[in-house]
Amino acid sequence: MLLNKDSFKINNVSMAPYLVQIEFGRNKLWGPDTGRNLRGKTTGTFLGIVNKYKLTFRKLTQQELELLAPILDSAWQSTYAYDPILKQYVTIETYTGDWATLNKSTFTNVAKANESFDISVIATEPRLY
Repeated sequence: MLLNKDSFKINNVSMAPYLVQIEFGRNKLWGPDTGRNLRGKTTGTFLGIVNKYKLTFRKLTQQELELLAPILDSAWQSTYAYDPILKQYVTIETYTGDWATLNKSTFTNVAKANESFDISVIATEPRLY
């Protein structure tokens, strides 16, 4: 959720200037004992909710991509974002999914040669709210 230019940061770098949208997801996390019994009833241990942000980046310049790539490639990140359920900003430990860019021509400092791309930023721990 982008409320202002500093409302979504990864490793203290504001992502807002590079994004066209953020999709905020709340994924349910279930324990390994989860499934259906012989009568078809779902059973299992609910572990909590995992915040997941799907970021859609605009076309980036080479310099912008070189700035963001190490952040997106790092094993873990510190993500600062607005949580609409808590109605406040939170800082959570996250990891990112795979990402790729499609280049249709050579990068220049002015032209934005790569296409838009998505990446998921996922909390490392569930929350019980």
